[in-house]
Amino acid sequence: MHFDDYQRYDALGLADLVRRGEVHPSELLDAALVRADATASLNAIVMRLDDSARARTQAPFDPSAPFAGVPFLVKDLFQDLKGLPSSGGCRALKNVPVPEDADVVRRWREAGLVIFGKTNTPEFGAKNVTEPLAWGPARNPWDPTRTPGGSSGGSAAAVASGIVPVAGANDGGGSIRIPAAACGLFGLKAGRGRISMGPMMGEALNGAAVQGVVSHSVRDTAAMLDVLQGPEAHAPYHMPAPEVPYRKCLERPPGRLRIGYSTHSPIGTPVDPQAIAAVADAAALLTDLGHHVEPCDTPFNGVQLAEDFLLAWFCAQAVIIDHIERTHGASRNDFEADTRLMAAIGRRTSALQLLQCEARWHEHNLALSTFHAQYDLWLSPTLAAPPPLIGSLATPPALAMVSDVAARLGLAGWLSDTPQFKQTVLSNLGWTPYTQLANLTGRPAMSVPLYRTPEGLPLGVQFVGPLNGEAQLLQLASQLEAARPWHQPLSAIAA
Repeated sequence: MHFDDYQRYDALGLADLVRRGEVHPSELLDAALVRADATASLNAIVMRLDDSARARTQAPFDPSAPFAGVPFLVKDLFQDLKGLPSSGGCRALKNVPVPEDADVVRRWREAGLVIFGKTNTPEFGAKNVTEPLAWGPARNPWDPTRTPGGSSGGSAAAVASGIVPVAGANDGGGSIRIPAAACGLFGLKAGRGRISMGPMMGEALNGAAVQGVVSHSVRDTAAMLDVLQGPEAHAPYHMPAPEVPYRKCLERPPGRLRIGYSTHSPIGTPVDPQAIAAVADAAALLTDLGHHVEPCDTPFNGVQLAEDFLLAWFCAQAVIIDHIERTHGASRNDFEADTRLMAAIGRRTSALQLLQCEARWHEHNLALSTFHAQYDLWLSPTLAAPPPLIGSLATPPALAMVSDVAARLGLAGWLSDTPQFKQTVLSNLGWTPYTQLANLTGRPAMSVPLYRTPEGLPLGVQFVGPLNGEAQLLQLASQLEAARPWHQPLSAIAA
């Protein structure tokens, strides 16, 4: 199959070609590998599994499998392949094999996907850009000097550059929606409990982190959610199955929705005029489609939510690092300085402080439920600005040196209270102040690629839905995709 033909299809379209005998899975894999080689400078893939993938294409495929024979990439974080490392962007884990497949990996294989690699991610997914020291930065296919976002930046770069039509991702603070918005893709974060994080864990970040994908087409994401959703015996809980499969629900229009929108940063940081223009453009399109759209107040206390999000993340980093040091004998130098500082702040957090923080998560949930009593969806920018340049959000060297010394001396608490540290944190979170709401409240949310800047950079908009609102989000996304098709192949990109 010629690459231009390969890139014309979404994943369901490729599977249909396999099902009809018009193309063999080995041809699809060849096309994907050629494209991966041609775009290697994007550093989207950090582990290649060409041989096992080729063997997989020669095995019989279940013709009823929705993605039979389609090439696929998994994220190198929480999407474990038995017997292979899951580095999570960390040098300490680059050569440590895992004992079991993740539930999502098993389900992807059962769905017929051909996994041929793992994608780049920041260390433990803790940043909104993908620039780990373990692998180097991933780059945005639309402008390789810029970030594809994070933490699923490698997956987004792989899909946007045409290596695969859909790839594994996960989202603990925006990590599906941020790179989708930065790379011109569709990204849905499912609600808490919809998809298993097992079997190696019950839930990640108290349920704030969920598994999923980034894709070109809404129907691919809907079909992927059908594959991934549903109970596992070891899961702590699960959401009830939808009345009809998500892919089937796309046949229904969303109806006339009441949508409230706001654009100012919830934490008071600057918002680029292009991000505001992206929301205005979406609001106009939604109005043309018959929806009721009006400005509203931001439906949560942004500063408090940001503090509660970060405190939980810092504690999570401490747990992760302590586990790796205990289990694998890693040293402090095996972890990035920023991660060590986050962990040091997490260690000094008392149980009382953490429990108070987690109790406030419900306050944010109450605020959002009050909003949803009036509006079906909240619309906002996904990003407060176009994708920044590689390295521009890195911790300044002087602060990195001070933070490392402070962490060694047990002074992380003092440093975390300084204006310089708080400004650095706000500067990083200021690019993505809208996405954490859906994670802390466990609500579904999506980034839709409706807008591009005058320079041609993607800049998505976000919709946050109510409890069990995945079907409604997908129906609206399908309507928007039909009204303004967004897939723009990047076949001309050079290595």
